[in-house]
Amino acid sequence: MRKRVLACFLPVAAAGLLAGHMASTVADTPSAAVQVGSRVAVGTQYDTTHVYTRPGTMPAFAAAWKATFGGTSSPVEVADVTPTPSRTKSQLIFSPVGTLSVFDFQTPIPFPFGTERTGWLVTSMPAGIQRAQASGAKVVVSPFSDPVGQDAVIQFPGGVSTQLYWHTTAPAYKPLQTIPENRVYLSADAVSAFLSSYLGFTGGSVESDVLKANASEIGLPGQTFRRIRITSPFGRTVVSVTNGHLPFPYGHEVTGYRVANLATTLGKAKAAGAAVLSGPHFSGGRHSAVVKFPGGYIAEIHDLIPG
Repeated sequence: MRKRVLACFLPVAAAGLLAGHMASTVADTPSAAVQVGSRVAVGTQYDTTHVYTRPGTMPAFAAAWKATFGGTSSPVEVADVTPTPSRTKSQLIFSPVGTLSVFDFQTPIPFPFGTERTGWLVTSMPAGIQRAQASGAKVVVSPFSDPVGQDAVIQFPGGVSTQLYWHTTAPAYKPLQTIPENRVYLSADAVSAFLSSYLGFTGGSVESDVLKANASEIGLPGQTFRRIRITSPFGRTVVSVTNGHLPFPYGHEVTGYRVANLATTLGKAKAAGAAVLSGPHFSGGRHSAVVKFPGGYIAEIHDLIPG
């Protein structure tokens, strides 16, 4: 029987869960002004980054991630998590800076899976699909049933895809200490349509829109780019509007993680086998770096400067 583990396991799989708790109550929770989206969003601790590791590297990735950020992980399961036959090892990692759904596929990955960057828990699948379509997003994988609920994949203008999921029995995960950032790179001719659709679906608001931000943030010192920061009940998002002339690894990091001290975190990451690909550097009120973990997952990590 195919088990549903694409975005989260059954509640009993997670240690330290808060039974019956459905709302995120952390310091980084978006303000009440954007809670219009809470009819669809459940909580940021249920929004996962999807990590597709190289075959055989899931244990090394999980160990390095937990050594860097702390946290726990669910047991590894082997399951079919797509609407057509496939097979993958799957594991959830619960860390203070974000929840990850990790996959090590044992078969070829059915299209379009692997292109979705995140999984978002919604209060109702029909409501989520209706809201996505009303906002101008496409449904690229129609809802399909599984033993514990339903799944679908939607795509916003600009090609940004995310999975929606719903459970018949609500899961209950611990709130996060900090809210991760969905990092989106778009061209100038795609950003308006993306913002209209994304803000409409998420119930989000623009926190800041800097037309000439320091492009050293994305590996281009001496240049500028447009940087838009968004908050919503689904979490935080940073949109980088560029001409696409990006040096590696920028654009490969789909999520940014906030920590208390970047230097300390980078030390833990390197000791655990991760490699620093860019940085650390200071810009936009934060120290940041881009790190590659065992298994190939690339992430941005940053701390904030008060004031």
